[in-house]
Amino acid sequence: MAGSTTHPPELDPTRWAVLAILSGSLLIIAMDATILNVAFPSLVADLRPDSVEQLWIIDAYALALSGLLVTAGALGDRWGRKRLLLVGFAIFALASLLAVAATAAWHVIAARVLLGVGGAAIMPSTLTILRQVFTDARERALAYAVWSAVFGGGMALGPVIGGLLVESHGWQSAFLLNVPIAVVVIAFGLWLLPESRSPRTGKWDWPGVGLSIVGMGTLAGGIKQLGKAGAADPVAWVLPVVAAVTLTVFVRRQLRLANPLLQVRLFTHRAFTMAATAIFLGMLGLGAALFLLSQWFQYVQGYSPVSAGLHLLPAPIALILASMFVPPLMHRFPPRNVLASGLALMGVGLALPWIGQHFRDVDYVLVGVSLAVVGFGVGTLATVASVVLMSSAPAAESGGAAAIDETAYELGAALGVAILGSLASSLYRADLADLDLGPADLAAVRESIGEASVVADRLGTGSLLDRAGEAFTSAMTPTFLAGGVVAMIAAGLAWRLIPRDLQPAPDTH
Repeated sequence: MAGSTTHPPELDPTRWAVLAILSGSLLIIAMDATILNVAFPSLVADLRPDSVEQLWIIDAYALALSGLLVTAGALGDRWGRKRLLLVGFAIFALASLLAVAATAAWHVIAARVLLGVGGAAIMPSTLTILRQVFTDARERALAYAVWSAVFGGGMALGPVIGGLLVESHGWQSAFLLNVPIAVVVIAFGLWLLPESRSPRTGKWDWPGVGLSIVGMGTLAGGIKQLGKAGAADPVAWVLPVVAAVTLTVFVRRQLRLANPLLQVRLFTHRAFTMAATAIFLGMLGLGAALFLLSQWFQYVQGYSPVSAGLHLLPAPIALILASMFVPPLMHRFPPRNVLASGLALMGVGLALPWIGQHFRDVDYVLVGVSLAVVGFGVGTLATVASVVLMSSAPAAESGGAAAIDETAYELGAALGVAILGSLASSLYRADLADLDLGPADLAAVRESIGEASVVADRLGTGSLLDRAGEAFTSAMTPTFLAGGVVAMIAAGLAWRLIPRDLQPAPDTH
């Protein structure tokens, strides 16, 4: 699948230590995408952010990271991937300390943006260094599987670790965890990680940097605004138009440059494009499910942060197990079969508990089985998709391919919250239009289930929170079904668009 199965004459003796360091690097990046899901109620109660600030606290990290990954991948090629990774960890540690000291919502948003900058500096180096260090095809496939397991598992384990920390030490501990890990990775990275670059000539493409950041930011902002204000809001349509124009100009510019920031011609390979799309959709479904279920467990079911995290545990366990089983399957079956099966499993898992019945009436056993099926599906599709994506790109373009891979992960997780989260929010608000409350309280209750909890506590009425919980529960049913339908459609596309006899790109160094 990923190249010749014969062993090269020499294998890097430090390759497994390098994998361990890069896995540790990836773990905290992935956890930071979701760790606030269970810390969020405590943070909201402490800092009292409004609905817009709440969305930015959740999304700022992943959106900043996604917008900068292409630029960071090109910078690593020129400046050195090891150097960029270590600088990224220094930024990550500093941003975490700033978040711990936050006393207002905008402090947390600024810290999350800076965390995204650090994460963007770290992530493109990981897959590229793995491709350089693991020269044996089967070992490389295993390394990619570990990478996918750590990233997906870290996203899913974030709420569990966050719940344990928040319950005992407050929401600030979710950020403080990053600091010692960053220090350890920097120390061992200086010692063991190899330095590598790709020879690039020509001037740095500053206009391309600006276009990529503006394009991705306005795309995500438009989706969030559409979910928040509805289709009648002109801003919800202006932002996607700006994004489409900006990204079109970016692509056309990259096609003209001899040494572009992003080799967009990689997308002419159908397998490459479908693999990136599969990763995006997998993370979209997983990110939305974890975000919505974390709130549902705490606000509607009344679980503590730790209990909510533990109830989400079937997803990361199944995801990690799937990632370990996939490499042998890729040597026995065509990659399109494995990828399509993963997407189909995710779709079934999302739809499983809520087909034909009210979400509130679903027993947790069925929810746990659903989470496990979603996790197994995402673990399967993410592992094989990363191998397909990296194998479809020449080694000279591995930095750009890695940036696209990681952009699909982060953008999928962010837009999962934005798209499916906004759909759930719209349905939630529509169901609460007839509440007998004052204008200010009604507006607050309709903003989010978290604000409804605050208002209910202030007014001393449990019935208000019950009513809001029913609305939130009702909104989740069509939202999860929509995610399941999208996954099933993607499974069919993967089956049709990825060649059965996929061959890797020439792996020249």
